[in-house]
Amino acid sequence: MTPETPGSGSTVRRILLGSQLRRLREEKGVTRQDAGYVIRASESKISRLELGRVSFKERDVDDLLTLYGVGDKTERESLLQLAREANTPGWWHRYNDVLPNWFQTYVGLEESAALIRTYELQFVPGLLQSEGYARAVIRLGNAGAAEHEIDQRVELRLQRQERLTGPDAPRLWAVLDEGALRRPIGGPEVMRGQFEHLIEMSKLPNVTIQIMPFRFGGHAAEGGAFTILRFPEQDLPDVVYVENLTGAMYLDKRDDVDTYLQAMERLCVDSATPERTVELLGDLLRET
Repeated sequence: MTPETPGSGSTVRRILLGSQLRRLREEKGVTRQDAGYVIRASESKISRLELGRVSFKERDVDDLLTLYGVGDKTERESLLQLAREANTPGWWHRYNDVLPNWFQTYVGLEESAALIRTYELQFVPGLLQSEGYARAVIRLGNAGAAEHEIDQRVELRLQRQERLTGPDAPRLWAVLDEGALRRPIGGPEVMRGQFEHLIEMSKLPNVTIQIMPFRFGGHAAEGGAFTILRFPEQDLPDVVYVENLTGAMYLDKRDDVDTYLQAMERLCVDSATPERTVELLGDLLRET
């Protein structure tokens, strides 16, 4: 695995460790129920561990490795080290008081992704929001929140964006529905700043932005906004993130992912080219 900021890949490490433990269990022919008995846990707990959705106790991993017949000291220590690293809190955990549990998982995955492909129809994606626009959007979604809480949420969003210009920046490919750009958020000055910000972000070599124009009519993403995350670790599947008002779905089954990948490919073909998108953003800037 590539070097990372301490804690930045804890979510992905949990998923990676879980998938390796599932492989070892299946190769040995051990049921989830029997594995759970060994670590004094339920069958459902083993399922959550193998999906990387809960933290690992090093003692439990050690006991499972014994059950699965992993005797090689090097392999064993490698997996135990992965368990220790998987429990290291990420930088975003200091925002726990304003960060829902279901979104903590997303931030951890986003932090470790090598490729982020996203489609948005309501707002500009969080990774591409200017500070003024982000503050306006966060206020809309958190009516009545104290000012210090709004500040924390804006700070978190801006810190997420820093990775785009960091040493191991991911590739970001965003398709924005024209409606997200026509919807006035925060007033004309905020929108002008957002259009300028998108034009600047489009100049980054690792960022591609396209607009899905109204004139195209219906299109492939009839189900709404979604994000596809791809990781540098070959053992990890792509993950599709679909958010709703009270939570989110994380899809990694091949058939589900393929459906969203096909929709994203269609969107990219049908949308304005990146070059034409910059021209459209310039038009919107002049109109505002």
